[in-house]
Amino acid sequence: MKIHALAQRTGLTAPTIRFYEQEGLLDERHVRRSENNYRDYSEATVEHLLTVKKIQAVGFTLAELKQVIREDEASGLPLSRVVELLRLKLEEIERKKQELEQVGAHLTLMLAKKSALLEAEQRGKTAVPYRIFT
Repeated sequence: MKIHALAQRTGLTAPTIRFYEQEGLLDERHVRRSENNYRDYSEATVEHLLTVKKIQAVGFTLAELKQVIREDEASGLPLSRVVELLRLKLEEIERKKQELEQVGAHLTLMLAKKSALLEAEQRGKTAVPYRIFT
């Protein structure tokens, strides 16, 4: 199948599919070159790319994705390894969530301070010079 048909079936764009090929996520099992040098994708490529999308959807980076695919193709991923990878990803997401909550709390405090200054300024009080991050 041609790249546009593959894109329709997977929900990916043609440039994304080409990028995945350049990054080594698609190999000779997935894509062949025809005599006129057009890419011809196998039926297995659809399932492979849908799996790639699922893995990315749960937060795996491209580098992590490549590692998972290499491990899976080398020896098949044992369930214990899948559980470990998912647990590690969840821990990473929890850390990021805590960091974002701290940043959000800081921004809320900054907004309250700056809003109070703005209200005072709008009520006609003398404007006091202030810095954005203090």
